Amino acid sequence: MKMHRNGLRQTMVMWSAFCAGLVFASAAFAHVFPQKQEPGAGATVAAPAQVKITFDGPLEPAFTTLTVTDSTGKQVNTAKSTVDEHHPAVVSVPLPALGAGRYTVHWVAVASDGHRTHGDYAFDVK
Repeated sequence: MKMHRNGLRQTMVMWSAFCAGLVFASAAFAHVFPQKQEPGAGATVAAPAQVKITFDGPLEPAFTTLTVTDSTGKQVNTAKSTVDEHHPAVVSVPLPALGAGRYTVHWVAVASDGHRTHGDYAFDVK
């Protein structure tokens, strides 16, 4: 009976180590994704002064960007986007005065571990 208990204990230890490895591996290869967008996707708003996205993890400022285009595909922001130095999961870009219409936000987010994600969403200005 002792051999059976030892074998079971060894199997449990190995299984626990395997599961812990999976958890740490997934954390090491994490990507960042938007948690909050201002203005939000699909929103109709008065002309915003900026676009701001909060991600679920810290961003690499040198490689993270936001651009905003109008309905013809022309980029409307002239300033570069910046990652907030006090809140490294937040990136924003100031906007000029926008007229009524549909605008698309294009984002590229690079996590502090170097993994890149990207996406876009639209909002309307009334």
